Amino acid sequence: MAEAALRTVPLDKARALQWLQKYGVYAGVALLLVVNIAITPHFLSAENFRTQAVQVAPVIIVALGMALVIGTEGVDLSVGAVMALAASVTALYLGYGLVPALLVVAVFAAAVGLANGALVALVGVQPIVATLALMVGGRGVALVLLPQLEDLRNPQLASLGSGDVLGIPYLILIAAGLALLVAFVVRRTTFGRQLLAIGDSRPAAQLAGLPVRRVLILVYVICALLAAVAGVLATARLQASDPTSLGNLMELSAITAVVVGGTPLTGGRVNIAGTVAGAVLIQLLTATLIKHDLPPSWTQIAQAVVIVAAVYAARGRGKR
Repeated sequence: MAEAALRTVPLDKARALQWLQKYGVYAGVALLLVVNIAITPHFLSAENFRTQAVQVAPVIIVALGMALVIGTEGVDLSVGAVMALAASVTALYLGYGLVPALLVVAVFAAAVGLANGALVALVGVQPIVATLALMVGGRGVALVLLPQLEDLRNPQLASLGSGDVLGIPYLILIAAGLALLVAFVVRRTTFGRQLLAIGDSRPAAQLAGLPVRRVLILVYVICALLAAVAGVLATARLQASDPTSLGNLMELSAITAVVVGGTPLTGGRVNIAGTVAGAVLIQLLTATLIKHDLPPSWTQIAQAVVIVAAVYAARGRGKR
């Protein structure tokens, strides 16, 4: 009888850990919603939900690209710098029209992604080192191009930042559309399967004849392009370009969203729905602390606790 009881305890603990790994982020979002409904005034207002959704949209977009990179057992620390670079380039080329400015932004972002991917895939530099170099250099270039904050008064850009369809802001629609697109790529395309195979075991993928270098380079380019989209949308919402502060610590928020959402840092798996939920969890946590007049330092402490909890829950999850 005693032996059976001892066997049941580890089994129950394992099941609880499995449940936490799979559904913990959704439970966390639900818990924060319940807590806010109970203690936060006017939390259920439509305006509050709109504000929260608009604020989390850039984080979701950046986290989508980060999830793909982490799925290959890599990491991209340059996403915040790419956002700042996108803001600077948008301000410089907006006089030629919104579309030409966006095309130039895409070229700059693709160049950063190409540099990251080439360092990782061709030169063999560790992802954290390669992207750290671009994190520092990219923001430096952004500040050279635009040393200070600049107000932007462009009707098209303003419409992108504040416009809506049937009451749903463009930012939310873009983030949702990109999430669906990335989920489709991961689940239903050859590229997605190759990406996961590389993250699961790069040597095995090479032996299987997969285009490892090409896929890795493309993953970092996609990540940079998504960060640039987030940078343009954040600039459009603020109606100002501020390369000094835009995107600061965004790489940490994105990594947190991905890890909390159930994508292991060891690669081989990408959880898009969980990544979106992870970004929402971070936004709700931040908003809760701010609405109750707690200092920003508490937000950072709370995020640290969430990261530690997610890493603890991920023990043993590993690769597929």
